[in-house]
Amino acid sequence: MVSFALLSDSYSRKSVTVLGHLFQRNVVLGVSGGIAAYKSAELIRQLKTRGADVRVVMTRGAREFITPLTLQALSGHPVHADLLDPEAELGMGHIELARWADLLLVAPATADLLARLAQGRADDLLTTVALACPAPLMLAPAMNQQMWRNTATQDNLQRLQARGVHMVGPAAGEQACGDVGPGRMEDPAIIAAAAASLFESGELAGRRVVITAGPTREALDPVRYISNHSSGRMGYALARAAAEAGARTTLISGPVDLHTPEGVERVDVVSAEDMLEASLSRLTDCDIFIACAAVADYRPADVAGDKIKKNEERMTLELVRNPDIVAAVSAHPQRPFTVGFAAETRDLLSYARDKLERKGLDMIVANDVSAEGIGFNSQENAVTVLWDGAEEALPRSGKQQIARDIITRLARRYRETVT
Repeated sequence: MVSFALLSDSYSRKSVTVLGHLFQRNVVLGVSGGIAAYKSAELIRQLKTRGADVRVVMTRGAREFITPLTLQALSGHPVHADLLDPEAELGMGHIELARWADLLLVAPATADLLARLAQGRADDLLTTVALACPAPLMLAPAMNQQMWRNTATQDNLQRLQARGVHMVGPAAGEQACGDVGPGRMEDPAIIAAAAASLFESGELAGRRVVITAGPTREALDPVRYISNHSSGRMGYALARAAAEAGARTTLISGPVDLHTPEGVERVDVVSAEDMLEASLSRLTDCDIFIACAAVADYRPADVAGDKIKKNEERMTLELVRNPDIVAAVSAHPQRPFTVGFAAETRDLLSYARDKLERKGLDMIVANDVSAEGIGFNSQENAVTVLWDGAEEALPRSGKQQIARDIITRLARRYRETVT
């Protein structure tokens, strides 16, 4: 757990402009009803400067201190305010908003909100999103100094921290009521820096990670090919998560329409043989290899030099097996820690366990691509991570959150293996 309860000498106001980024991060900013709500406008600017996409949820009290129109103009998105808003439910309802988030950040977080979160209440949109959100929760408390020191508030704070909730602030100083002491909402730049730090785990610091992603295309002739429905999203999410964890990351990608994650080296390939060559050539400097690509199992035995004409009612293709990339890596003399993927439509865990053992893998990630909403081309996933004698199911969530969870478990298993 990361806590920023008070500013330390090593985390100074001078350093916040160079700490971390939030590129491609989805941040849901919750604003509750306190005078410090006016600082949320600057916080949105700080988050967006670091690269975040920000959507705002306001409580009824917050709207008494700052208008939704202000925060809408700054975030570039409509503000979410009502739990039972029919228009919101037709579009991004509270569950979709919770799934969208990479981080739920509440600033200011009033004493009342801390109490309601500690009790697990869901009596407005913000607390409902908090309960439904699988992403990290960070709170920036803001209240009168005596309210902050009250035993009830401190008990609520301890309960939330025990659940893994991150805190930033409060700062001490003169307050709007005239009191002096702890309870001021922390500076927006400090909060944004703390938010960015959550995505820099260092779990794979200094390690070299190679990841394959996307489909392969096996040519029939100059204009046609055999392929599959893989979008590459899971592999790209893993590359982003590995880079966040401090790894020097190379992404060997089949043909996809995705942006390269920040800080990741991308190598574009087309066929399975191209992907094998690119993978094996990088094993001399590879600690961890993750085979996430949906590699075509077969390719045409012969590739026509010219476009095949539509003459006959039927055409017979002779196919030959493609190389098994993850098996080749696992059997290589310079074998890295090797992770495979098993995309199945039935008997998921049985097939995954067999593949883990048969190919000599250190870990395998199994997902049911026939399940609605988590197959190819979807934004979400639900997987089970398996290794020698153990397994762990990761519940349905956005692919980026799933990727971070996989990297966390992979890093832990890797450390156990190499030590």
